Amino acid sequence: MDGPEILHDVLVFLVAAVVVVPVFRRLRSSPVLGYLAAGLLIGPHGLAFIRDTESAHTLAEFGVVFLLFMIGLELSFGRLRVLKRYVFGLGSLQVAVTGLLIGGIAWKLGATVEAAAIIGGGLALSSTAFVLQLLVERGERATRFGQVSFAILLLQDIAVVPLLILVTLLGQGEGSFIAAVGGATIRAVVALVLVVGIGRLILRPIYRIIAGTKSSELFVATTLLTVLGTGWLVSLGGLSMALGAFLAGLLLSETEYRHQVEADIQPFRGILLGLFFMTVGMSINIPLVGTHVGQIAALFVALLIGKSIVTAALCRGFGLPFSVSVRAGMLLSQGGEFGFILFASASALGVIPMETAQVLLAVIALTMAATPAMDYLGNRGFNFLAKQEREPVTGTDEISDDLEDHLVIAGFGRVGQTVASVLSAGGIPFVALDLDPDRVSKCRRIGLPVFFGDAGQIEVLKAAGANRAKGAVITIDQPATASRLVAALKEYAPDLEIFVRARDLSHSRQLEIAGATAVVPETIEASLQLGGIVMNAMGITPDEVAAIIDDLRQDDYEKLREIVPEHKDNKEGS
Repeated sequence: MDGPEILHDVLVFLVAAVVVVPVFRRLRSSPVLGYLAAGLLIGPHGLAFIRDTESAHTLAEFGVVFLLFMIGLELSFGRLRVLKRYVFGLGSLQVAVTGLLIGGIAWKLGATVEAAAIIGGGLALSSTAFVLQLLVERGERATRFGQVSFAILLLQDIAVVPLLILVTLLGQGEGSFIAAVGGATIRAVVALVLVVGIGRLILRPIYRIIAGTKSSELFVATTLLTVLGTGWLVSLGGLSMALGAFLAGLLLSETEYRHQVEADIQPFRGILLGLFFMTVGMSINIPLVGTHVGQIAALFVALLIGKSIVTAALCRGFGLPFSVSVRAGMLLSQGGEFGFILFASASALGVIPMETAQVLLAVIALTMAATPAMDYLGNRGFNFLAKQEREPVTGTDEISDDLEDHLVIAGFGRVGQTVASVLSAGGIPFVALDLDPDRVSKCRRIGLPVFFGDAGQIEVLKAAGANRAKGAVITIDQPATASRLVAALKEYAPDLEIFVRARDLSHSRQLEIAGATAVVPETIEASLQLGGIVMNAMGITPDEVAAIIDDLRQDDYEKLREIVPEHKDNKEGS
């Protein structure tokens, strides 16, 4: 392919992405569906703007590599430890039981053992992108069903790695199916030991040196070298580059450079992964799929209903309320983006017939599109069942003993709920304590980890795992009570970081003396934000506004203390 043809294809890709994907975002749908639709539109089976997809496929494979790297980067050992019961227990069972049931049905219908294993494993996976998008948008990441759903998705993401290795080995025709599974397991373990062992020794020192140069370009280049270099080394052992990238991400997840690496790699991952899904869309043979409409419709209904029932039953078996189990099951009922990766690879390597792969790709796309409807039905069912369960006010005795690395929120009014939503969006677990029984009951009915208890009592703090927590957030709008809570926390857990909402500067100083790590005086902060809005309206640039506000925040609002002298008879609510 010569230069002008390459440029033509690149322009077609960019135009399709810019035009189609925003439409799906406006419809509050996943960008994955937008990229698939764009690929369908421009591909050889659509308007045929692009006929030769080989070069695009080669480049798009790097999207999978960076996706696996990002998954490894998010799988910190601390996060796995916090959710270990649901990740390795419930998540493993969900993948195993669902995969075996679907694979067994595929085998009964005439598929080979190898093809049935890949079909079962691929359809057992759900859409991480779709589900997390819904949870974050609604601030439900920290709810009980949100944490359970996230834990299952976490295990599914991990399961992709051995499934990709298995596809590669089966495509190479290395002996029987059992031998291929054994080979995949052994190779994965050897790669894990070697890469993790060597990486732990050299990766952190290298990044420390690179960070010391204060060169953002060199830092990005080092990350790209780490991802692609580790992938290449692992591929020399006959394994996929994606596994190497996953291991590289896992290593970096435990370093202090994780967040900067994640920010630097996001554009590469987004562009290349979008290109991958567009190539998947281009590979869908619309006329062929049209001849299997009945089969696709039957599989579509069977997958949504079957996965909902299996996942809900397993959740119930782990002691979760019926309402939570039903909603988690329906939320995770779709096929996922990793199914596209597995079935596209299996079809290219001859493990699955091309016609079968086309049907499966169509089924996954349709179930993903149906996710908002399934979530709506699940939410309606959840609310109905939660009322029937009539869960009583829950005391701190029901807080799990293995809870750790969480945040304790004292007070769950409007400020506490806002803080919880922010933490939920960031995937940070929390436990909230409140003395309003009606509020606690309402929160428990929707799955929020809110418990009845006085955070000022040592026994309540002990039950909430304050000594195992990363920090505490005090949001109570009563200055004397807030000061008492800070003192109690410092006495029980001296090393705990304490973040407090203060009424004003006077209250802020009292809390700092009591031992608070950081204090936010809400009246001052609200005034600063209002002043910033006014300055913007008066024509001052956003950068100048940010600089002025940051300057006023310096040294604990010292300049504001000079402007507004404190009154000895400071009145609450001023």
